[in-house]
Amino acid sequence: MSRKAIIIGASGLIGSELLSVLLHSSAYTEVIALGRKPLNIQNQKLKEIITDFSNLSEIKDKIKADAIFCCIGTTRAKTPDLNNYRKIDHDIPIQIAKIAVENQVQQYHLVSALGANAKSSNFYSKIKGETEDDLKALNIPAIHIYQPSLLRGNRKEKRVAEKIALVLMKVIDPLLIGPLKKYRSIKTLVIALAMYQQSLKEDQGIFTYPSDIIKEIV
Repeated sequence: MSRKAIIIGASGLIGSELLSVLLHSSAYTEVIALGRKPLNIQNQKLKEIITDFSNLSEIKDKIKADAIFCCIGTTRAKTPDLNNYRKIDHDIPIQIAKIAVENQVQQYHLVSALGANAKSSNFYSKIKGETEDDLKALNIPAIHIYQPSLLRGNRKEKRVAEKIALVLMKVIDPLLIGPLKKYRSIKTLVIALAMYQQSLKEDQGIFTYPSDIIKEIV
C-alpha cells in the first residue's frame, strides 16, 4: 500500500534521519517536507513546501497525508526569546495537529523529550509537556510521542557542553540499568527508524515511548 507522509523539521538532527528513511522506503511513495528553507535534496518522492509557519491556514489544503511527523524544535542558544521558543516548540506542532484533525489525518508522530512535564519548573520540560498534553486532547486516531534522552548524531552546529556530555555518557551509559535505562543516550537514527516502524502499524490510541522503549522498537 502506498503511503504519503508529511515531515516538519526535516533539516534537523532527527528530521534529516527520518527524511532519509522515508525516501528510501518502498512503503511511502510521497514525502512532503514543510520548512523555512529548501533542503537542496533531489528525489522524485520529495515535495517541499516553504513556509515561515506564520499563517498555516494558507497551506491548510496541502496538510493531508497518512502520517505527519513533527520533528521541529529549537534551543535556548538559537532562540533566546522565550515567546519565540514557545512558538516553535509548542504552537507550530499544535497548529499543524489541529489542521490534521480537520483533514482527517490518521497518525501524528511527535518528537518530544524525556522528562516532558507541563508542571515542571524547567522551561524546556514544561513546554514539551504542554505540547504533549495539548496534542493528546485532539481527536487524532493515532498519536505517537517519542521521548528521547541525550541525542547522538551529527549536528551541523558545535555544542561544546553537549560534546562533553556525550563523552561522559560513553562511560555512564553501561551503568544505567533497570529503570535507569531510559536515561542512556540514544542515536538519532534509532529514533527515526522507530518512528517509521510505528507509522506502518494501524494501531489507534495514544502511545508514549521513552528512550529505552524506542530502542526496543527497532
